[in-house]
Amino acid sequence: MGDAWPHVVIVGGGFGGLEAAKRLANKPVRVTLIDRRNHHLFQPLLYQVATGGLSAAEVAMPIRKVLHKHKNIAVWLADVAEVQPTENQLHFVDGRSLSYDFLIVASGATHSYFGRDDWAQLAPGLKSIEDAFEIRRRIFLAFEMAERTEDPVERAKYLTFLVVGAGPTGVEMAGSIAEIARNTLSGEFRSINPHDARVILIEGLDRVLSNFAPPLSASAQASLQRLGVEVRTLARVTNITFEGVTLDGREHIAARTVLWAAGVRGSPLGATLGATLERNGQVQVDACLRVPAHPNIYVVGDLASIVCKGQRVPGVAQGALQMGRLAAQNIVRAVANQPQQAFVYNDKGSMATIGRSHAVAQIKRLQLTGILAWLAWALVHLMSLIGFRNRMVTLVNWVWAYFTYQRSGRLIFERGQSATTSITDAAAGTSPPPQAPSPIELNKAASTEPESNAATSLG
Repeated sequence: MGDAWPHVVIVGGGFGGLEAAKRLANKPVRVTLIDRRNHHLFQPLLYQVATGGLSAAEVAMPIRKVLHKHKNIAVWLADVAEVQPTENQLHFVDGRSLSYDFLIVASGATHSYFGRDDWAQLAPGLKSIEDAFEIRRRIFLAFEMAERTEDPVERAKYLTFLVVGAGPTGVEMAGSIAEIARNTLSGEFRSINPHDARVILIEGLDRVLSNFAPPLSASAQASLQRLGVEVRTLARVTNITFEGVTLDGREHIAARTVLWAAGVRGSPLGATLGATLERNGQVQVDACLRVPAHPNIYVVGDLASIVCKGQRVPGVAQGALQMGRLAAQNIVRAVANQPQQAFVYNDKGSMATIGRSHAVAQIKRLQLTGILAWLAWALVHLMSLIGFRNRMVTLVNWVWAYFTYQRSGRLIFERGQSATTSITDAAAGTSPPPQAPSPIELNKAASTEPESNAATSLG
């Protein structure tokens, strides 16, 4: 390896970025992979961290650990502020910069509140480990607050959980919260019956899992309703406050916990690439995944907008993996002065789980529901996790949870103050401190790579 080798910089250690790095291992290039977190996150199982089913270590793996054997790859923990494509440079938040010969941008997506960014503190989304911890705090603290509240009206608010958006993340989240209330917490409280909790799933379209075939959507909705989830379709959220959600400008649902799974937007880094953006912030790329005005810049994963075979490639894990793979191959071809290859998306199918023994799966023309789909979902996820230990620990946790209905990750961690102080402030109606909002106060207030990579796909 020498300094004369072309320098390839990859921004983002998600599915697309990590796959690109692996494909460039031991090639005649120098690779620097940059991420603002030190771990690769398996997003399709992140909702289980948020609902206490798994710990964070079981769905994440240090990026250095994954790539440590590849001597031509360096890993940087840094936050990229912008790209200057005319100068072939990245600028970091700390003021430093880095030059590149080729750039792969795989910085993924963030939450979209459709112009109402003030809802972010009231209705958190699920894109990171930090998001999962915050959601877990809100869910389990809501039951704790209800236990200590004597006013039946206030107690009902704490026992009402609203999930906005019925894609895979929303469906899986709503089903898990219903199971927590009806099974996991059964018999553990003295003043409340967790079974009385209301879980409401709100969707603006006419069915849940709209990207699945209608029979699978119907099966998923029936499973949710058997779990006790109230499914509200053709309902549009027009306002979110500390007191709950307003639907269609007229119906108010009082709730202390609102979770957001309704939309995503491309990473802000895409706006610095000198490319045309879609309305949702995605970067329009050419057939070879390049920025048209800067052909040494490739965009992959949730940030890339590309149409293949007449359909836009969805923001799911398998799409990111395939894009990362091709971007790496095209860089190797460019170094060797060979022609670029066009991206062809291979849709291997999609899955979503609803509770402990039901799922839906769409694999080409094959449609599966019930326990068979759930077993297929579990197998695909276990095999997709990075690391033998993660697979084994996850398997043990799932088997234990299946037979006991218990969840291993129910610990509540406060941020910046004691639980007693937070509960007192929340009961008094104190507004959350702007620098470090209290989880319980945010209960009073109370959505990725992709709805996005959170949607399970067979990659």
